[in-house]
Amino acid sequence: MKRTKSKRNSIKRNGINPQKFSVGQLKFHAYLIPIAIIMGLPILFIFMNAFKPIDELFAYPPRFYVKQPTFQNFKMLFSSDTSVPASRYLFNSILSTLLVVLGNVIIAVSVGYVFSKKHFRLRNFLFNINTVALMFVSIAVNIPRYFIIVYTGLQDNFLAHVIPLLVSPTSIFLVKQFIDQLPDALIEAAVIDGADDYCILRKIIVPLVSPAIATVVIMSFQSGWNATEASNLFINNEVLKNFTFYMSNLSSAGGVAGQGVSAAASLIMFLPNLILFIICQSRVMNTMSHSGIK
Repeated sequence: MKRTKSKRNSIKRNGINPQKFSVGQLKFHAYLIPIAIIMGLPILFIFMNAFKPIDELFAYPPRFYVKQPTFQNFKMLFSSDTSVPASRYLFNSILSTLLVVLGNVIIAVSVGYVFSKKHFRLRNFLFNINTVALMFVSIAVNIPRYFIIVYTGLQDNFLAHVIPLLVSPTSIFLVKQFIDQLPDALIEAAVIDGADDYCILRKIIVPLVSPAIATVVIMSFQSGWNATEASNLFINNEVLKNFTFYMSNLSSAGGVAGQGVSAAASLIMFLPNLILFIICQSRVMNTMSHSGIK
C-alpha cells in the first residue's frame, strides 16, 4: 500500500499527471481540443437527430442541428400499434445483456485464475486452444453455433441470446495475463490463512484485476447489447427478439414516419454504450496507471 502511494506521488511530482492547469499545457490543448470536437460531432448528431420532427429530418439541404426539438419520435416508438411493443424488445435486450455481462465476468475471472495459478495436466494445451480461438471472428462460427443451438433445444428460447456469448476467448486471455502479474506468494499466504479458492477470487483476485474486469464489462456489454444473431438465426418467436433486431427493421418497415422512430431508437441503442464507456474508461485508465504489485 505504501509503495503504491509513493508511486502515485512520484507520478504527480514528475508532472505526468498534473493536478492543475499550467501554461505549458496550452500546446497540448491546441491540437487535442479540435480533435475532440471533430470526434464529438457524430455523437452530437445522434442526439440532434433523435429530437428532430419529420419535416426537419427530410429537410434539404440537411441541417446538423435541430430547430424545434420534439419528443414525438420517442412517443411513436413506444406507442406503435404493433403486435409486440417496443418496450418488450427493449426489456429483452436489457435482461440478456445483463446476463451476458455477469456471466462473462464470472467465467473470465474464474478461468483466468485457473489458467494462471493452478497447475494441472493439459493446462498449456487448453490455454493454447483459447488463444487459437482469438483468430476466429463471430461470423466464421455461425454455422456450428447454429447446429449447437438446434441440437441442445435452445431454438426459440430466450437463453439463445445469452449462452453463445457467455464465453469470450479475448476476455479469458486478458484476465489471465493480468493475474499472471500477481505474485504466487500472495496466493500461497491466503491459502496458509485458510482461504479457499472462492475467497481468494472474491477478496484478492477481483480487487487486483479490476482494470481487466472493467474492460471485460465494456466488451461483453457491447457484444450483448448489439447482438442480432440470436434474433435472426435462432429465434422465430417475435416476443423473444431483442431491441437491436427491432431497430434494424424500423426504417424499412415504417416508411417516412419510421425514420423519426429509427432516429429515436438509435439514440436509445447508443446512450448505454456511451455512459458505460465513460464510467469504465476512467476506471481502467486510472487503475492501469497506478496499480500493480512489485
